[in-house]
Amino acid sequence: MTAANGRTAGGGGAVHHGGAAGRTAAGDTLAAVVRQWQTVHPGLDTGPMEIIGRINRCAALLQQAEDAPLRHAGLTRPEFDLLGALRRTGLELTPGELARETFSSGAAVTKRLKQLTERGLVERRGDTRDRRVAHVRLTDAGRDLVDSILPEQLSYETAVLSGVDGAEQRELAALLGELLVQLEGRLRTPRG
Repeated sequence: MTAANGRTAGGGGAVHHGGAAGRTAAGDTLAAVVRQWQTVHPGLDTGPMEIIGRINRCAALLQQAEDAPLRHAGLTRPEFDLLGALRRTGLELTPGELARETFSSGAAVTKRLKQLTERGLVERRGDTRDRRVAHVRLTDAGRDLVDSILPEQLSYETAVLSGVDGAEQRELAALLGELLVQLEGRLRTPRG
């Protein structure tokens, strides 16, 4: 595995990683990958892979499992992100603003907005000064859907994180926040 794709060739093992308690990650699949690279390249510093590879693997597993409440509502995570951006800002947003809010490409936002419009969850209106600009807002049905799904989605996410205690969750959130700020400052690349 390269650290980029989140897939591994299985296996257990233990890899020491830092943190408040200096614990050992026993049996995570990335440990086997790291050992394999260290066998092939003994002097290779796999530290970055041990972090980025684990982030990617967690993201891949969460993506495979999908988000149960969203799936039951017939929404994808990116569609819910668009609806959520409209709901939490309380504003009409242009597709470009939605792309920035959701870290998505313009083409992906356009496609998702078309689907959400067809479902009656958002509506577009043209700009009175510039016909090329559209403003998007939630319909009542879209607002009701977001408001009904969000508590259920947060409960689902709480269950996913239930094996990590509250203090560790806060520490992890803070560390990931620091990493995100650095990456956003350097990379600023929209996702799909």
